[in-house]
Amino acid sequence: MSAKPPTSLDVAREAGVSQATVSYVLNNREDARVSDETRARVKEAANRLGYVPHAGARTLRTGHSRLVLVPLVNIPYGPLAVGLMEELDSELGRLGYTMIQYGARRLKGVAAARAWAELRPVAVLAPAERLTRQAVDVLHSAGIKAVIGIGVAGWPSEIVSTMTMDHEGIGATAAEHILARGSHTLTAIVPAEKGLRDMGLRRAAGVQRVAAAHRVPYNQVDLAFSESATAAWLDAWQAADTTGHARTKHGVFTYNDDYAMLLMAVLADNGISVPGDVAVVGCDDLPLAKLLRPRLTTVRLDVTSAPAMLAQTLDEIVRTGGTGQRLLALWPHALVERDST
Repeated sequence: MSAKPPTSLDVAREAGVSQATVSYVLNNREDARVSDETRARVKEAANRLGYVPHAGARTLRTGHSRLVLVPLVNIPYGPLAVGLMEELDSELGRLGYTMIQYGARRLKGVAAARAWAELRPVAVLAPAERLTRQAVDVLHSAGIKAVIGIGVAGWPSEIVSTMTMDHEGIGATAAEHILARGSHTLTAIVPAEKGLRDMGLRRAAGVQRVAAAHRVPYNQVDLAFSESATAAWLDAWQAADTTGHARTKHGVFTYNDDYAMLLMAVLADNGISVPGDVAVVGCDDLPLAKLLRPRLTTVRLDVTSAPAMLAQTLDEIVRTGGTGQRLLALWPHALVERDST
């Protein structure tokens, strides 16, 4: 039979402090008046005894845990999204929270909220479109203190505070640059992949808005991420093009850098010059964008401040019980001009 696991009382005795002090230190309570020397002694005692706080007991005592639940979404996770999640996890950890990513992507609305609430997190960060009024009511009724929407596919939620991205503005920024560099038509590539399409349509709307304002031809292309699909579209596009490449320079916004790289490879295979015949703009500013030839013009998304802002806002709501709806931020973006335009 294994030995009984150590308790917080054992740690307190080992460190020569009270149980309350152990709780303050191991829960990273920065508001507690505990000296650095005492904090170090408590942590050393906990490590020496192999003590691990009991999350279930804490939940029973407080009605919630220090868990922040982030439901998984049905979109491909690229380097930008992965980096954002890692930074958010770090910022939440600094404030004494533990971030967990949760599956059950098939569940929607109230059913999803009930599944999230079963884990008794202190907060939920979820795609804004999944946070219906009924779902938010379920979460608050379960004692979850903070519910924040992430505007993956559009504008802020009318129900909860939201951090979002101006997808239409991203498309418009790319389109204005393309026209300024001498293109006479605008094309927006919208991913066919489920989960990316909504964002792609909003970015395409920005391109279409600029095309209408400048009275230039506009074309939207729904495209699967494959070389064969891109080549088939290019063949059809060339066959239908009556403008003539000798006179007309075309401009394409490709939703993201991955699609830009795919398009540029297919264009090169077909002897079409970038940027001579077709100007190409991506989005994300991945490291590979600078390694392409020609180097890729792209829209850079500044997500460096978002994780800290999210973590701080969540902590404020948890501590103060604040509610209400507000826009936390629109993630800024900027065009990075290179050689593909």
